[in-house]
Amino acid sequence: MPSRNDILRTLVSRRACRSDRQSEPVSSIFGENTFDIRAMREKLSKSAYKKLEASIDGKQDLTIEIANEVAHAMKEWALEKGATHYCHWFQPLTGTTAEKHDSFLTFEDGFPIERFAGSQLVRQEPDASSFPSGGLRATFEARGYTAWDSNSPAFIIDGGMGRTLCIPSVFISHNGDSLDKKAPLLKSVELLQRKTKELLAVFGIKATRVQSNVGAEQEFFLIDRELAMLRPDLIITGRTLFGARPPKGQELGDQYFGSIKDRVLAYINDVEHEAYCLGIPLRTRHNEVAPHQFELAPLFEDANIATDHNQLLMDIMRKKALKHDLFLCLHEKPFARVNGS
Repeated sequence: MPSRNDILRTLVSRRACRSDRQSEPVSSIFGENTFDIRAMREKLSKSAYKKLEASIDGKQDLTIEIANEVAHAMKEWALEKGATHYCHWFQPLTGTTAEKHDSFLTFEDGFPIERFAGSQLVRQEPDASSFPSGGLRATFEARGYTAWDSNSPAFIIDGGMGRTLCIPSVFISHNGDSLDKKAPLLKSVELLQRKTKELLAVFGIKATRVQSNVGAEQEFFLIDRELAMLRPDLIITGRTLFGARPPKGQELGDQYFGSIKDRVLAYINDVEHEAYCLGIPLRTRHNEVAPHQFELAPLFEDANIATDHNQLLMDIMRKKALKHDLFLCLHEKPFARVNGS
């Protein structure tokens, strides 16, 4: 393994990795990999779209007939985008997201065919035995269920080796206990809406719907991957547990809002491009206050969708960091005597 000094010498001549981002306007690619309102209007019949919209707004229940039509339209859209598999995308108590891919492939009269039924869209039963459950059930009982969250649009992830249709879902036990972070969020959003409408009614204001908005800033540190590999504490825990005091702190504040280096900007450009295709409305990018700390900030969105987008964004950032030979650190205060988020 090369020494720290050897790596530092090579860093001087290291150049930015070419960004995949093209020069097209953001508006021309925004949300192209999401089954959003535009895609639903295009792929669904007018009556099916209206019924789905009413279901999302809580005005009527989602019937299996509508679920079947939505599932078929979603599958056709995904196949056009090159997807071969689908998954229920959920957020267990691991601090990250989870997905189990299933193929659209099935057989009819002995012939292969792609099919996606409403029952597959609405509910799945992944093997949930190894996820943390907060003591709600024994680990050998795999009774975990995912249920489609129709409030958050489905999206396609391009893994480089294949495309997958991802369906945002809640994760619950056989008895209906929450096993994830999304179900409690949806419950809190619903409670906040109900109590806010009651409060508004006291002042004579009749509200039909109250929306909770969130704009989650994402701050992060970037470190050259070769240098990070020399620090097992950083790799394992996401922060330094030993070592000397950093040679440069924040005495001058010259990092904050400073010029973004080419290598970092190439990385951010790649992150932004994929985020825009997934409908994540990133608006701001800049150097943060700590050495090699940066920030991406989106426009405010519905709290549920904003949470999904923040999880997606972190996943994109991790993958793109590998391409650019960078180590992404999302810990809010990874270095002693260096201020974080």
